Amino acid sequence: MQKIQQLHKELKECRLCRDIFEHEPRPRVWGKAGAPVMLIGQAPSRKVYETGIPFNDQSGKKLRSWLGLSEEQFWNQEYLYITSMAQCFPGKAAKGGGDIKPPAICSKTWMPRIMSELHPELYLLIGSYAANYFFPKTKLTDLVFKEQSINNKPAFVLPHPSPLNRKWFKDYPAFEELKVEEIRQTVHAMLKI
Repeated sequence: MQKIQQLHKELKECRLCRDIFEHEPRPRVWGKAGAPVMLIGQAPSRKVYETGIPFNDQSGKKLRSWLGLSEEQFWNQEYLYITSMAQCFPGKAAKGGGDIKPPAICSKTWMPRIMSELHPELYLLIGSYAANYFFPKTKLTDLVFKEQSINNKPAFVLPHPSPLNRKWFKDYPAFEELKVEEIRQTVHAMLKI
């Protein structure tokens, strides 16, 4: 338990990207070591940067709907350990309305340590950035519709629930029609709710 507390302390103090960002880095940590589900996203949004609460935005609202979790359940740190490939909001992209791609130094520095210290029963990877880290050179759509595992534990790859991802949902309606229910049932079974 001391190792994870030390990791969290170091993570919160991280300023690796101070010279890259136009804002002060503000890494956030959310979850407890024994949480049965680990959710891994791309990077915190501006709203998450401001509030410190992960997926406290439109993407999170959709994600909670997919998982069939209330806000109280979703943000229960005994249930979900929520992290991301980048621990800080990377900033807004100049074009396209999305966020800047997170700097690779963040995932290279922190993800191996997070993965070595935490051992959940289920992994949820949100979006292609997280998926590519664990399953390089495999298309997101292939990962979404096939069974995956990480550290011999089940893993689901989900498309990013961002409102900017409308085209993917239009092209692949089977995700919300078929796959969401399987993911929801598995999450509920892990959380015993």
